[in-house]
Amino acid sequence: MVLVAISRRTAIAILSSVAILAVALALASAPAIASAAGQGGDQAGKVGLGALGKTLGAGLAVGLAGIGGGYAVGVAGAAAISAIAEKREVSGMGLLIVAMGEGIAIYGLLVAILLIFVVH
Repeated sequence: MVLVAISRRTAIAILSSVAILAVALALASAPAIASAAGQGGDQAGKVGLGALGKTLGAGLAVGLAGIGGGYAVGVAGAAAISAIAEKREVSGMGLLIVAMGEGIAIYGLLVAILLIFVVH
C-alpha cells in the first residue's frame, strides 16, 4: 500500500469539489425524486419548490455529515492508535471514541431519510 501525503490546500480543494458535485447531483435528481414521490397526472413534468428543497437538504445532510464523520474518525483514530501504542488498556475507549465519529455520518443519513420520506 502506498501512502501519499497531500497538503491541506489540496484536501480542502478535493472536499469542496465533492460538496459542489453533491449539490449538483441533488439538484439534478430532484425531478426523479418528485415523480417517484407520487406526483402524477398533469404535474408529472413539474417539480415543486418543496421537492427541490427536500432533495437539496437531504443531499447536504448526507454530504456534510459524511465529511464531518470522516474527519472525526481520522483525527480520533490517529489519537486512539497513539494512545493504544503507549497504554494497551485504553483500546476499548479508543474504539468507542472512533465509533462516536462514525455516528455523525449515520445521523446525517437518518436526517436525509426523514427529509425525503416523512416531511411533507
